[in-house]
Amino acid sequence: MTTRTRLSVLLISTPILAFVVLGGLLGRASTGDEKLQHLRVFDDVVSLIMNNYVEEVKVDRVMDGAMRGLADGLDPDSAYLDSRLVKVAEAGATALPPGDVGIELTRQYYLRVIAARDGSPGAKAGLQTGDYVRAIDGKPTRDLSVFEGMRLLRGTPGSKVTLTIIRGNAAEPKQIDLVREKTPISPLVTGKLIGADVGYIRVGSFAGDVAANLREQAAALEKSGAKHLVVDVRHTAEGPLDAGIDAARLFVKSGTLAMKAGRGDKASRETIAARTGDGAVTLPVTLLVTTGTAGAAELFAAALDGNKRADLVGERTLGRAGVQKLVRLADGRGLWLTYARYLTPGGDAIQGKGLNPDVAVDEPEAIELGETPPAGDPILDAALDRIHKAAA
Repeated sequence: MTTRTRLSVLLISTPILAFVVLGGLLGRASTGDEKLQHLRVFDDVVSLIMNNYVEEVKVDRVMDGAMRGLADGLDPDSAYLDSRLVKVAEAGATALPPGDVGIELTRQYYLRVIAARDGSPGAKAGLQTGDYVRAIDGKPTRDLSVFEGMRLLRGTPGSKVTLTIIRGNAAEPKQIDLVREKTPISPLVTGKLIGADVGYIRVGSFAGDVAANLREQAAALEKSGAKHLVVDVRHTAEGPLDAGIDAARLFVKSGTLAMKAGRGDKASRETIAARTGDGAVTLPVTLLVTTGTAGAAELFAAALDGNKRADLVGERTLGRAGVQKLVRLADGRGLWLTYARYLTPGGDAIQGKGLNPDVAVDEPEAIELGETPPAGDPILDAALDRIHKAAA
């Protein structure tokens, strides 16, 4: 590698090297020289590319790809941010445009739909858990982070965004035009009686004061004769993680609701426990969950399941319980980095693993976009059957 090339690489790669070296200092006691060995390999790769690739290489482009690759190898929500996205992160959610299409994304090769919020443009278009978003307004998502993809979906209410969607084994992607709507500020919590004594509560989002709405619905259903509650958090992935814990306080009178763990040992874990006055809702509960149950809804389910306050019926949940923060780099770029994770009350990981249901019931396979879904609800039917057998 020439002196000029080495200087260019050094200047451009300083943030990534600083990040890796910092990690090495923090983990030296357990990993020895392993990170130094990786840095040597990294230097060799850069040298080979700069001196042997068939065309002249733009150093900044290569290093940009390397930093993206490092972040992509962590988890779906961590991301490398260029200076433009750093400004977006610094501005916070309140500075985002007020319109969205109501879908939450994860990453699996391309961006992928976790769930579509009830009544949102995405839900009305028939988007489902597992759909691949191959492009947003013609921009391929192969190199987009979840952070950037979610922000591309935002815009002025009434404006249009075009998604290129592929479902299952479909050979051809389909384009869907969605018109952004103003993001609801109130929780999507509704309730009804099923039969004479089963109260059904649907929680479509954990945004807003979901705990107060849950309390109101549970009280109204109990007054109407409900002796058991079915709380439906299938395909619910929206809302801050803390909202899931706040909602769980209604149902858990004592004990651990969740744990929050960083990189340190078990002694550094933060235990989040029930408080005096918690547990106002005392009716037995069954929770309906699917692979589209994520984030705050998962923490809610984990708290109730871990304290024997609810049975989970349905599919294994997604496994999304990480907390991210912005780490600024010296040149204006940054990392959107998962620095902590919530755990179940028993200390088990949720992130990347999800929660296993007590009664496993698969949803019907996804149909083609635009087709009418089949009648029936096998997950709800299984839950009601379990409740009625227990009461007999």
